[in-house]
Amino acid sequence: MKTIESISIWDKGQTKEATILNAYGTNLQLNNSANFWYGLLDDNQEVLASGNLTMSGEDYQDWDADTFAWEWISGQLNLTIIGDYAKPEPI
Repeated sequence: MKTIESISIWDKGQTKEATILNAYGTNLQLNNSANFWYGLLDDNQEVLASGNLTMSGEDYQDWDADTFAWEWISGQLNLTIIGDYAKPEPI
């Protein structure tokens, strides 16, 4: 998971702030494409919005590390990643 610059999302009649991007691969077709699920979460890890993205073509051919996939996903969603997510430690 990654922390992102906060974005407002309308959720069940309220405006909430998404601060976390979660994503993982759901289907990979070697030498062809990769499907990713993504979720935009609040500070409590509640999913406020989610969907799927498909990477193919030149983007798929250029994918050589996880950082590329994170940057590609955030670019598709017009998000700015500001760091790795670290779950808060209980007090």
